[in-house]
Amino acid sequence: MKSYKIAVVPGDGSGPEMVREGIKVLKAASEKFNFHLNMTELDYGGKRYLQTGEVLPEGAVEELKQYQAIFLGAIGHPEVKPGILEKGILLHLRFELDQYINLRPVKLYPGIDTPLKDKGPEEIDFVVVRENTEGLYAGSGGFLRKGTPHEVAVQESINTRMGVERCLRYAFEYCRERNREKKLTLCGKTNVLTYAFDLWERTFYEIGEEYPDIKKDYAHVDAICMWMVKNPEQFDVIVTDNMFGDIITDLGAMIQGGMGIAAGGNINPNGTSMFEPIGGSAPKYTGTNTINPLASICAGGMMLDHLGEKEAAAAIEKAVMSACAGDIKSLSAGKMGYSTEEVGNLVVGYL
Repeated sequence: MKSYKIAVVPGDGSGPEMVREGIKVLKAASEKFNFHLNMTELDYGGKRYLQTGEVLPEGAVEELKQYQAIFLGAIGHPEVKPGILEKGILLHLRFELDQYINLRPVKLYPGIDTPLKDKGPEEIDFVVVRENTEGLYAGSGGFLRKGTPHEVAVQESINTRMGVERCLRYAFEYCRERNREKKLTLCGKTNVLTYAFDLWERTFYEIGEEYPDIKKDYAHVDAICMWMVKNPEQFDVIVTDNMFGDIITDLGAMIQGGMGIAAGGNINPNGTSMFEPIGGSAPKYTGTNTINPLASICAGGMMLDHLGEKEAAAAIEKAVMSACAGDIKSLSAGKMGYSTEEVGNLVVGYL
């Protein structure tokens, strides 16, 4: 029997409740498809920071490298200043574990409402591949004359040929494996960001010669936002940099029904990857048993797909789709018609 070593970080707020249901479904899938998940819970998050003053314990990154994947709940505590946990845990792990791909499926399931008029599941089914360790989030920059009327703040977008190329190669390979429209769209801003996206565009078309079976397309980020709303069916796979990817994936979450269903992966194809619901910790719902766990359950499915348990991953998605189509009234917390625990049980039942 195959066995996988998984680190579980329930995190803050409603994160532990979402993770609990995600684990419930993962265990059911492992029993059905005959593999084992060796899961270890780690207490990284706001509560630990408030108790110890440390964001991550010494040696945490090296410890996490021993796991094949990390299953994350949510990071963000109302008593901790914004940015401390996000930078100290999420961004730090993405950089140190070299999780250079952020993978975000944008897929509308039957039975889920979208704010887009006359659009349904057949029109909303694409994936965003976001570069995850460079760009504006690399943290390069600083202040000059801070706190004075002549203050200068500089934030630089760092784009390396290596970083851009490996992201694009992943996107081309993913588009080929997805085998849907076999169309890859580069999202950029070549008319204004003429240095960074000159590198992206040149590399995109150079690498594209190695993929004659993939249709290549380019659109400015503002046009991408417009077309995601007007004609989302024109997209198959979108590849973009860190900042633009962060923005358009939140738009993607809304058109697929909301944060309650949106899951993502931070991928190192040759190392430890991390999977999470993309919404926040929603502290106001903590302990109420009303938070929607479907995004966490979907993140677990993505993790299994990444680990190679594709049959189990497909079964989880099918079970979520069945629950959405036949039972769950809304993706909003407290309006689902079921408690957090009951939603997890529903998915397990369909599985």
